[in-house]
Amino acid sequence: MKREQTMDNDAAHGGRILSRREILALLGGSSVALIAACAPGALASPSPTATAQQSIAAAATTAAAAASAATTLPSCIVRPALTEGPYFVDEKLDRSDIRSDPGTGALRPGALLTLNFLVSRVSGSACAALSGAVVDVWHCDALGVYSDVDSARGQKFLRGYQTTDPSGSAKFTTVYPGWYQGRAVHIHFKIRPTSSSEFTSQLFFDDALSTQVFAQTPYSQKGTQGITRNSADGIFQQSGGKLTLSVTKSGDAYAANFDIGLAS
Repeated sequence: MKREQTMDNDAAHGGRILSRREILALLGGSSVALIAACAPGALASPSPTATAQQSIAAAATTAAAAASAATTLPSCIVRPALTEGPYFVDEKLDRSDIRSDPGTGALRPGALLTLNFLVSRVSGSACAALSGAVVDVWHCDALGVYSDVDSARGQKFLRGYQTTDPSGSAKFTTVYPGWYQGRAVHIHFKIRPTSSSEFTSQLFFDDALSTQVFAQTPYSQKGTQGITRNSADGIFQQSGGKLTLSVTKSGDAYAANFDIGLAS
């Protein structure tokens, strides 16, 4: 499969961002409480009775609780799904460190990146850690090459899966991905809560951070001329900015946590 053809495949499938109605539904109908608190009839009497005052106070408390839920729950609401892309290969590699090729044991060079998924199940207005979900990760190497396709066919570097623990965590040790023409810097992931369901999307990086990383070896061999930035990547645009990793640096290594909730 030629890279030019795969770029078309990558861009051909749109992502899906939750609508306002769907988000409100996931919040358990919080908007109803807010509307009730602001209904004209609630303040119709210029001299409310004690009972009315209690009702107004109760409505205000309910509204405050709903507003609090609205600000805290989105962190565990499902993120936008995006195209799988052409490079997923179900290698069935159960491993946390995905840097090596199993056949040779050689580590793919690049800046060390630790990636921790924190997966939750969203049910009504509640979030609970989701254990036992299979999380697959795959991405290109420092020079933009994917394993098991084209010239790297038969190799399996930078691919693997982990099963979430009781806290919903699935951790990976990998390298900061490089870039290839037509796409912004990204990592693919797939979450399979059951054998018959899955959620697929992509993670992105801040452009300024990528520029810093790509000044290092081995990335500098390729340079950044022709790189696609986030603003020019149609798939990134579909993410609504909700899939960009917040990366921290410690010495020469990088780390990121990614919280994601799957709707029941």
